[in-house]
Amino acid sequence: MNQETPVTLRQLYFTRFGFAIVWAALVLVTGADRLGPATVALLVLYPAFDVAAAIVDARGAGARKTRLLYANIAISTLAAIGLAVACASGIPAVLRVWGAWAIVAGLVQLFVALGRRAMGGQWAMILSGGLSVLAGTSFVLAAGADDPALTNVAGYATVGGIFFLVSALRLRRAANRPTQPA
Repeated sequence: MNQETPVTLRQLYFTRFGFAIVWAALVLVTGADRLGPATVALLVLYPAFDVAAAIVDARGAGARKTRLLYANIAISTLAAIGLAVACASGIPAVLRVWGAWAIVAGLVQLFVALGRRAMGGQWAMILSGGLSVLAGTSFVLAAGADDPALTNVAGYATVGGIFFLVSALRLRRAANRPTQPA
């Protein structure tokens, strides 16, 4: 990992925070209870944005972490395609695909963050990855509800965005800490 990684990662985390908050608000405004064209576009956009973020992250990461980030790129690409297909079948199908993606991507996020513990600012990413697995399971289960909606997906993005903000702020604090002489 090079010296630029914490700075790049902090900027990426701030960007991911902003994107998640705006995205969640747009999902709620466009209708979390139906799959109109704007909501469908937003649903596909979220994992596509995750692909772009993982590419930026991989460029600044060390070789060991890059493999997991490339796995995340593949997983999120498949999720974007899966969501585009699932939207034709309705909200339950979307929740199943979103849930499966949240579970697998959450595990990847957890392992990447565990590998970055020494960098600082990663406890929120560790927690976020674990919560993503739980949330993904709840989305899959919610797909069987009588009147499923995408409200919890917007909430998931909001909470994830807050975790990115916390990590960005913690990375700033870690970067400003004086280094100890060797």
